[in-house]
Amino acid sequence: MDNSSPPPPRVRRKHRSLAQELVIELSQQIRDGHIKRGEKLPTESAIMQAQGVSRTVVREAISRLQASGLVETRHGIGTFVLDTPSTTGLRIDPATIVTLRDVLSILELRISLEVESAGLAAQRRTPEQLAEMRKFLDTLNESVAHSSDAVVSDFQFHQQIAEATDNRYFTDIMKHLGTAIIPRARLNSARLVHDDQQHYLGRLSREHEEIYSAIARQDSDAARAAMRLHLTNSRERLRQAHEEAEAERE
Repeated sequence: MDNSSPPPPRVRRKHRSLAQELVIELSQQIRDGHIKRGEKLPTESAIMQAQGVSRTVVREAISRLQASGLVETRHGIGTFVLDTPSTTGLRIDPATIVTLRDVLSILELRISLEVESAGLAAQRRTPEQLAEMRKFLDTLNESVAHSSDAVVSDFQFHQQIAEATDNRYFTDIMKHLGTAIIPRARLNSARLVHDDQQHYLGRLSREHEEIYSAIARQDSDAARAAMRLHLTNSRERLRQAHEEAEAERE
């Protein structure tokens, strides 16, 4: 690890979760060379002390970094920065997605990618892949029931759909995008649409169940329609919030 002192923790913005702020902070330290590629991340306790956050926040942030392909955890050893940087140019830097307009742009990208992904997954999924989707969806639903952060399980559900296409390019693109594609990873979506968190996440859960149901019964058209509805609903909820925010500034 670089012997120079890491920068002080940046001031956190209220609309971001503590876990996502920590993701941004650690990503910045990796980019700046304070934590070099191939090196081990500081221990959970060290990060807790340095950043002033709980162990739960640290573990959630590391899970997001793993899903984004920046680090890997070696059981019994620790978490290490991956030593092979992405050369595809597809990686989205979480620090660059900071406004509602940025999130809306990501959702437009997802619609073009994931609608067809869902249709192909319905045609090609195996029983094992369907079982994995169910597992991640159950984890997501459990998080919703307990008002917990479900960003990682949400991403894993969509990632498993990509894998079920039996087309490695869908899978590779999703891996490169990482959890940055989930609006809640960037913004407090429920607050922005003037909705309570439980109700908001409940609607998302029902939309995910419709996608899963269509893929389970191998109905490609219904899977495409359910995915399009899910992503379009997310886009329109946030677009409305964006317009309201702009109107309030005038």
